[in-house]
Amino acid sequence: MKTLPKCSLVTPTYNWPEALELLLLSVKNQTILPNEVIIADDGSKEETSQLIKKFQKDFPVPLIHIWHKDEGNQKPAIMNKAIAKAKYAYIIEIDGDIILHKNFIEDHLRFAKKGQYLFGSRVNIQKVILNDIFKNKTIHFNLFSKGIKKRMRTLRLPIFMNFEKEHHQISKKLRGCNMSFWKEDFITINGFNEALVGWGVDDSEMIQRLHNIGIVGKRLKHTGIAFHIYHKEQDKSHISINNAIEDEVREKKIKFIEKGINQYL
Repeated sequence: MKTLPKCSLVTPTYNWPEALELLLLSVKNQTILPNEVIIADDGSKEETSQLIKKFQKDFPVPLIHIWHKDEGNQKPAIMNKAIAKAKYAYIIEIDGDIILHKNFIEDHLRFAKKGQYLFGSRVNIQKVILNDIFKNKTIHFNLFSKGIKKRMRTLRLPIFMNFEKEHHQISKKLRGCNMSFWKEDFITINGFNEALVGWGVDDSEMIQRLHNIGIVGKRLKHTGIAFHIYHKEQDKSHISINNAIEDEVREKKIKFIEKGINQYL
């Protein structure tokens, strides 16, 4: 069996400690633990900090809280600050509203390969069961669980990975809430683009630059399973600006952006 890389699990969060608590409980339940967990906090209030301090008391791996002042949606900046502090070669990125299947970390590490990034899908947890899952601290879901959508994605069948091909262009199925990459490649392209404003496109724009330096993608099919907690859609008023930046990156094959992780290294 191959030697698995050491990894840093990095997750952005903003003022939703109830969701973050379920995420951290699901991390503790992993078959293979990440080597550290870094919470990239985009300016949450004290409640989030108190929750993290409570978990730090007996968390099985280092649990690191990187916070900056709330100045609107600054996810690219807080993610760059967090990944700059990451100690390990492989970065697994999830959103702060994700509950991990118990084999999630194991799957990302098992299929990690140089010259490649991985992206997984998500099972959607519906609004109707939110009160129940927060009250009961629910972190286990299966094919027959109530209140989920895309339930076939709950099936973990690693054999499907034998038939997955590499993606030489961004897949329409790419979701930033569930992906992984090598820190070295991330630094080569200067990380997330802090010129992007508001919500959206930060993950796909970064992945486009990975493609521009020759990194290819691979989809985690029926592996790397993640459960996404329902929330209202984000404000998309700035999306056209961000889309224009991503279009330019793709058309001009831009590899390195000006305002990125290099500020924090």
